[in-house]
Amino acid sequence: MSKMKLLAASALASSMVITGCASTGGVQVNDTTKKAGLGALAGALGGAAISKATGGEQTGRDAAIGAVLGAGVGAYMSKQEAKLKQQTAGTGIEVTRDPVTNNINLAIPEAITFDKGQYAIKSSSYNALNQVARTLNEYNQTQVVVNGYASVEGSAAFNQTLSQNRANAVARYLVNQSVAGSRISAIGHGATSKFGAAYEPNRRVEITIIAPQSVN
Repeated sequence: MSKMKLLAASALASSMVITGCASTGGVQVNDTTKKAGLGALAGALGGAAISKATGGEQTGRDAAIGAVLGAGVGAYMSKQEAKLKQQTAGTGIEVTRDPVTNNINLAIPEAITFDKGQYAIKSSSYNALNQVARTLNEYNQTQVVVNGYASVEGSAAFNQTLSQNRANAVARYLVNQSVAGSRISAIGHGATSKFGAAYEPNRRVEITIIAPQSVN
């Protein structure tokens, strides 16, 4: 077994101890713990790789440090994901998390946020967005990217402007709910046919919550 693989295995085992993960005797590892373990492994590999790339002599130490940081980030983002799912239940907002990057994505369909071809936020979506903002303020060590999209109906120029305006509108709303503007970026992606040419889910906003490198 290579030194890197040995370090990864060691770091993963260490992360299971750090996060209180036990699978012996038929005990099941809960979802939060498993995701924290994945974060620990990613952190360990990152720490070891950086140390090796920079000619460091403490690769094992850096891998162990990375494992601790990764486990903390994984748990932090997992708790945030669970809270967002609870707070947005029944609203139509879809909350998912990438187990590798720990980034959280919130897909907000047009039907609950905007009228067709418009970018003024519907008052019926205020409560859901308020809940999202409240969670972002509680978990304030992340960066937030608001991505706007449109369907392929209409001209490319119109759809690009519409998607940017939708992203800007949601970003402004979050800022008005006390989310720091320095944390937020708004990007319009124009038309998309991800779900089929004119299918409604193409007209949406997605919020990506970027996992921090470490948590305090």
